[in-house]
Amino acid sequence: MRKRLPGFVLAVPAWLWLTVFFVVPFLQIAWFSFGEKPGMFGTHSNAVMSLDRYAEAFSPTFFTIFRATLWMSVLGTVACLLIALPAAYFMAVKVPANRRGLLVALVMVPYWTSFLIRTIGWKVILSSEGALAGFLTDAGLVADPHDLLNTRGAVLLGLIYNYLPLMILPMYVAFDRVDNALGEASKDLGADRLRTFFQVTLPLARPGIIAGIVLVFIPMMGDYVTPAVLGGAKGTMVGSLIASQFLTAQNWALGSAMAVVLILLTMLIVVLAITLMWAVGWLLHRRSKLVIGAVHTMEVTA
Repeated sequence: MRKRLPGFVLAVPAWLWLTVFFVVPFLQIAWFSFGEKPGMFGTHSNAVMSLDRYAEAFSPTFFTIFRATLWMSVLGTVACLLIALPAAYFMAVKVPANRRGLLVALVMVPYWTSFLIRTIGWKVILSSEGALAGFLTDAGLVADPHDLLNTRGAVLLGLIYNYLPLMILPMYVAFDRVDNALGEASKDLGADRLRTFFQVTLPLARPGIIAGIVLVFIPMMGDYVTPAVLGGAKGTMVGSLIASQFLTAQNWALGSAMAVVLILLTMLIVVLAITLMWAVGWLLHRRSKLVIGAVHTMEVTA
């Protein structure tokens, strides 16, 4: 009999990828965060280990920018969710099966373009010499054409555009896997289309929605390119602050400490959000069971 390899061997390439490109860089950053900046021209030194860089990282400036970054990421994630929900549902349910691949390609092709080029494209569009600024100024919607670029609004627009495909694709897959027979059964039992969507289709697509929220929120929290290109001084985010420590101040120890703090705080927020969504889902499920039980009791009594 032929010898079979154990099943975990199939996961070895993924584990190697995560180890080389995530675990090792994170450990290196964590190691640098315990060091210090050795003089004016040095970048880092771990000759003396301490937690002083973390004390510097927990500064009012960092937390002020972190709150702004969190607010921008939450707004961007909610906006992507509101845009992607009807788009993904339309692609998976309303469009014929032979045309869905074309729509998926239309979503993915812009995402395959260079992230930097896409962001610079919005800088051209939002610039004071751009067609959009001229149109809004002529229409009286904007007083000064210079008010579009180098603002938090420009950064938010860039974040939504750059990360929207990461919200659409998992939601599209989730809606595509929902059995149409369940919707037909719901309609046969007297539910209208809106009630069927919110009580049958949407709960079944919840894993894809959660995956999209995580895939969009986490990179938004650490984005560096979008605020650097579109935000200027007014649209600074934590990623820009951390990058300045590595590229401008040449203080790799402090930049590493800020990066570790950002990673831990982002993970904490994601865990709390997922826990909250799970608790809400559990309460709704329990409420529906109580309602069904009460109805069954009333029918038995009658």
